[in-house]
Amino acid sequence: MTTLRTDAFLALKADSEKLKHVPLRRLFDENPQRAEQFSIQLEGLFFDYSKNHLTSKTIELFKRFANACCLPEEIDNLFLGKYVNNTEQRPALHTALRHQGDATTTEQELATGTLIKMQSCVKKIHAQEWLGYSQQPINTVVNIGIGGSDLGPRMVTQALSAYQTWQGHVEFVANIDGADLSDVLLGANPETTLFITASKSFTTPETLANTAAAKAWLVDSGCETGMLEHHFIAITANVPAAQAIGVSAENIFPIWDWVGGRYSLWSAIGLPVAISIGMDNFTDLLSGANMMDEHYRHTPIENNVPIMAGLCEFWYNQFWGVQSHAVLPYAQRLTRLPAYLQQLDMESLGKSVTRDGVNIDYPTGTVAWGTEGSNGQHSFHQLLHQGKHIIPVDFILVSQSMSHLDKHHQYLQACCISQSQALLQGKTLHEATKELEALGVSPKEVLRLAPHKVVVGNKPSNTIILRQLNPRNLGALLAFYEHKVHTQSVLLDINPFDQWGVELGKQLATPILEALESGQTDHRWDGSTQYLISKLS
Repeated sequence: MTTLRTDAFLALKADSEKLKHVPLRRLFDENPQRAEQFSIQLEGLFFDYSKNHLTSKTIELFKRFANACCLPEEIDNLFLGKYVNNTEQRPALHTALRHQGDATTTEQELATGTLIKMQSCVKKIHAQEWLGYSQQPINTVVNIGIGGSDLGPRMVTQALSAYQTWQGHVEFVANIDGADLSDVLLGANPETTLFITASKSFTTPETLANTAAAKAWLVDSGCETGMLEHHFIAITANVPAAQAIGVSAENIFPIWDWVGGRYSLWSAIGLPVAISIGMDNFTDLLSGANMMDEHYRHTPIENNVPIMAGLCEFWYNQFWGVQSHAVLPYAQRLTRLPAYLQQLDMESLGKSVTRDGVNIDYPTGTVAWGTEGSNGQHSFHQLLHQGKHIIPVDFILVSQSMSHLDKHHQYLQACCISQSQALLQGKTLHEATKELEALGVSPKEVLRLAPHKVVVGNKPSNTIILRQLNPRNLGALLAFYEHKVHTQSVLLDINPFDQWGVELGKQLATPILEALESGQTDHRWDGSTQYLISKLS
């Protein structure tokens, strides 16, 4: 760290020590306009971060630290295509995939060309002009991918199910567990099923194994080898590998090394989304993300939603001992959002060396987790409220009901707001005592029960409100989280665009598979690995 950055860091640490003795309740009592002061309204998205342990002074220290870390310059580097992925000597230009207006760079031109090709494909499927080997129109699309080639498209397809324009079905297969593919194919008709194999490298073992099984399923059902091309699309940077398994060149969509897997939803990896909701809605998804891109790049720090969210998480991670954060969407159709954000967040920030390869002696990244509300209230919220952990929460609400059951929606909103309120204010021993006394509980029972009803409160949370769960607002929400991760990576001085830890597991799986098939283990392996293989062979 530079001296300037160290001084700014130490100033933040000193402020955190002071604020640890100031309850959130008091901050709200002292400033009735606190919620208005510490919230930001964007088109279709509202961000309230007032329930965090911070003051106006903290915001000034945030700005000082962010500038000391050269955050504005690093944001420009991201958008200008500099090699922000320094270990692989690549840019990270996923923002070019959702650029609006005339293309001014090679990356934007490539993205535009791919969108045109996607539009042609979607139109052909929707018009029932894409025919299978028996000349019947396709009515089922199965996306075969894993990680970034699965989590984003699967999540968005479900989230935007109300915008589905195709009468067919889009399914997803990721797991190498054969039950995943088998269950999806159970009700499918091979004559009318189209597979999308999505793999940037086209070497991902799980994806290739599932693709091979899908081909065998088609052949066993009567599809001649020469007709298989009517049932396969590939999305990859490795065109020869896709052609080698029989995918025709015209059915191969590109992805490039300047797009990371967990940032690839906006590329042809989003084809299953486009098939489900149509290209117009897919374009709206991109435009919402672009709106957030422009906001992130051009808005001052104190009014910048991703930057403020990233600074808050950095604040708790570094100075408050926080090791995890929960994402709780109070919207059933966003049930897959926490899983999507787990990859985005933890694969990006799970690092132990700086960008220059120096060992880190401070925390990096937090565990991202969560589920849809109000289901979580009946499982893990007990720990949020009365556990000893500090777990910041992102509550996500949608203003407009997603069904005709308006009273349900009002109750859902009440559940969400009450949970954030409970985390903030809790319940004191005095309040618990008075509550029991009002119920006519005996003094002896009051003394016994009151301590168990105490809820400490003083727990931080953000509330994000989408006006409507539509493609544009969802695109903005997802880009918000992408840029929040980028902000944290700059503050932590790490590269968020590589994932060498993931690669190690892939390297080790191949020899272990060979050992399971042969029953012969390598004596150089640890005793547990050898023993487990012997139990399974």
